Order: sequence, then structure tokens, then C-alpha cells
Amino acid sequence: MSTVTDQSALQALSFDNRFARLDPAMGSRLAPLPLPDPYLVAASAQVADMLGLAPGLLESTEWLDIIAGNRVPEGAQPMAAVYAGHQFGAWAGRLGDGRALLLGEVAGRDGRQYELQLKGSGPTPYSRMGDGRAVLRSSIREFLCSEAMAALGIPTTRALAVVGSDQPIIRETVETAAVVMRVAPSFVRFGNFEYFAHFDQHPTLRVLADYVIDRYEPEIAARGPAGTRTAASYAALLESVARRTASLIAKWQSVGFCHGVMNTDNMSILGLTIDYGPFGFLDGFDANHICNHTDQQGRYAYAMQPGVGEWNCFALAQALMPLIGDVDLARQALSAYRDTYDREHAALMRTKLGLRSEHPDDAALVSGMFEAMQASQADFTLFFRRLAGVNAGDPSGDGPVRDLFIDRSAADAWLSVYRARLATEAIAQLERADAMNRVNPIYVLRNHLAEIAIRRASGLSADGAPTAERDYAEVRRLLEALSRPFEERPGLEAYAAHPPAWASHLSVSCSS
Repeated sequence: MSTVTDQSALQALSFDNRFARLDPAMGSRLAPLPLPDPYLVAASAQVADMLGLAPGLLESTEWLDIIAGNRVPEGAQPMAAVYAGHQFGAWAGRLGDGRALLLGEVAGRDGRQYELQLKGSGPTPYSRMGDGRAVLRSSIREFLCSEAMAALGIPTTRALAVVGSDQPIIRETVETAAVVMRVAPSFVRFGNFEYFAHFDQHPTLRVLADYVIDRYEPEIAARGPAGTRTAASYAALLESVARRTASLIAKWQSVGFCHGVMNTDNMSILGLTIDYGPFGFLDGFDANHICNHTDQQGRYAYAMQPGVGEWNCFALAQALMPLIGDVDLARQALSAYRDTYDREHAALMRTKLGLRSEHPDDAALVSGMFEAMQASQADFTLFFRRLAGVNAGDPSGDGPVRDLFIDRSAADAWLSVYRARLATEAIAQLERADAMNRVNPIYVLRNHLAEIAIRRASGLSADGAPTAERDYAEVRRLLEALSRPFEERPGLEAYAAHPPAWASHLSVSCSS
């Protein structure tokens, strides 16, 4: 481990924490719990560059200590935010950052402000009897998926680095501790608003709403004659959040991403994917797939996500009612959710299918596609990737797609309709295939790929047998593959293959 520090880069991260200064009621200030003998598992060169940091700097002792929580950088004001929320549809009361601390915000190379947060940094007043730690398994998953989603063009929190330690942590079994440094323009959630509304702290609720508008919604920053915002301003905030949330979930559905725990405290006010826990990408298509084995009722199944997103926006609207006041105004703002989702999802499906124009029968084409995929459990990622080889005037290119279906006749029937639809588009085959390959990834973070990387980083072989030492190389190789998910590259064939049979037995829960 390097002990050489680029002091100019270290000093360039001038910390501020405007969120912490808003109101003492926003949370609790406290120092992170030190993590013994931290080691670097992996770092994101893209995020480092975004913050103006040389990637090698993160291997220094000083930066390992910062990420591990052993050293608070000058100017940082660590705090755990308080919030509330609905979990699996039921009111859960006071929650908050139970294992995360916001260090503050820094300026990125693009001039934007980014908040840096440590996840797994020890107990807080909101830990609810938990130890406040994260384990290596879940930290690697969050690190990889944060960066994978960004590369897919899906709004998300980012991850600068993950560090590990030999400190034992008890979950279902004894595991080891880790900390992820997360990066985002803001970590404010629906649940922050729900907390202050539920506990009748309406002045603080207004402070929070004004802060979000001032920072992230400048187009609705106009105030009333008395210097305070009007009900219409807060309704405009609700509408903006509803649109961003709908757009986000349309993008999730387009790549087969399942969040797994869409509680309102896990919903970003900026429409970012946040709090990667029991997530998963679809392998074989199943609209009713449940990626979180804790979710026994299937509330957050893949097909349920669009409706849950809308429900969560209604919960946010309820929290904002002390500021909006007018039910009709709130309902009008919320109507933006369904309109946005339907429009964006349809547009994404056309793009994935290589279609440039709208057609009255496109909805039937898409629904028929998913019905055929459901019946055969066709692999989601491979299906869309292989569609680029289908030729409007020649069924000889259908083979790789047909091979994904048990019911070949159903595949043939849909492909015939699809080729006829392609024939209505004045696009050359190669041009269309190139466009489709720019939106349909070949590499996604399948559960088995993450599991192999986790096993090797934990001192196990890919099949789970103990090895002589921990190997973090697979985490880094997988990160590299996922960083360019649309570009097929030699040597990465295993990352684009069908999942092995044992992958069907993998499960993740809220402890993941």
C-alpha cells in the first residue's frame, strides 16, 4: 500500500456541508467508527476523475483511512440524516442513516457539487440496535452496481471506492466489514419529507423543501410577495419529482433491473437509483420475478415497480400537503407520473427494438414480445442484444433469437410480426443493428457474476472452496467490463454468457 499522498489533490477537496447547516433537526453529527487495518478492494477511476482525483491516490494510507472512517478530512462535518418512511407499504416510523455518514460536499471537475457519504461507518442514533456496519459482500455489490448503472445511462448514486477489513461482522453467518464511499448530488429521500410531515415539524419541512428547490429546481425558485414560496411552487416540486421517478423506473424496466426494496426511504428526491441491497437483473424473463427473498408477498416484483413508484410519489405528496394545501393541485402534479412513465417506456422499447417511428400497433408488438418471452423464460439481456441480427427481409438471421425460446413456434410467430414491422422503417440493416447495440447492453451485473467476484475477494474460489488468499482482481475485471456495457470485447465472453445452472439458487435479502 502506497504512503505517498498527492497533497494538492487532497487539499483540492474543499468540504462544505450545507445540508448539515440547514437545521439541527436534519440529523445528528458524529464521527465515524474507525475500521481496523483497511485495505482497498476496488476504486472507480471514472468517479475519481469526476472529483478531480488521480486514481492512484485512493491507494494511499491517508485516503484509505478517510474512506474507512479512520480519518475525517479537514472541513468535513460528518452527520447521519434522520428520515422516516413506508416499508413494504406500512408506516415504519423514524428511520434515518443507520450505517451511513455524510461527510459533506465537494466541487467536481464539472463545477457541480457532490456529496460524499460513507456507508458502513458504524452505529448512529438511527441504527435501531444494529452495528452500523456493512459487510464486504453487500459493499462489493453496491460498488459494482452503482458504476454499472451509470455506464448504462441510468441515474444513480455513484461509488468512489470500497475498502475492506478483517473485522468480523455477524449477519446470517460471520462475515467481514467494509465501507463504500458513495457520491451523489444529494442523498435526500422521500423519507426526509415524510419524517418532518409526520411529526408535525412543518417549519423544518418547509426549510427542506426550499433547500431542494434552491439547489436542484432553480426554474421554480420564484417566491411569493411576502418572500415565501406559494403552494404552486411546492406542487411544481412534487411534479418534478414524479416525472424524474417515472423516468427512472422506465429505464429500470428497459434493462430488466429489479430494485428489490422500493421503500419510500429508499427513493431519491432527484430520481437517482439509491440504496443497492437485494437488487438483481433479470436472467430468464419473468414479469413476476422477486429479487428479494424477504419480499414474500412480491410487492416489489419486477412488474410491480412502475406502480410502486407511483404509490411512493403519492406518499411524498401526502408529506408535502402541509405546504401545498390544495388536494386538486397535488393530484394534478401527480398525474405527471403516469404520463411520463407511459411515454418514456414506450420510447425506450421502440429504441431497443430498432424502431424510429411510432406505429399504432407498437403496444401490441411489445406485449406480444413479453408474452412469448415469459412463456419460455427467454434471457432478457441476450434477447435484446441478439435482436440486432434480425433482418426485415430474411428470416435466416432469426436463429440466435429463436435459440433463447423453448417454444420455437411462439418465437417464430412474434419474429414474423417484428420483421414485418421492421420493413416499415427506412433503415439499413447495419445502421439499425449498430443503433440497437448502442442501447442494448451485452454486459450487466448478473447475480452469479457478482457472486464469483465476492467469493474471490473473500478468499474463496469461484465454486466456494477456500483459497490461499483474497483476490480482488475479479472485482476490478468485472468493473471494467461493466464500465462499457454496450461494447463487445474479446476475452469477456464469460460475462456475456447464459448464467450457469447454480445461479438459479442464488438469493439476496435486505441484509445483502
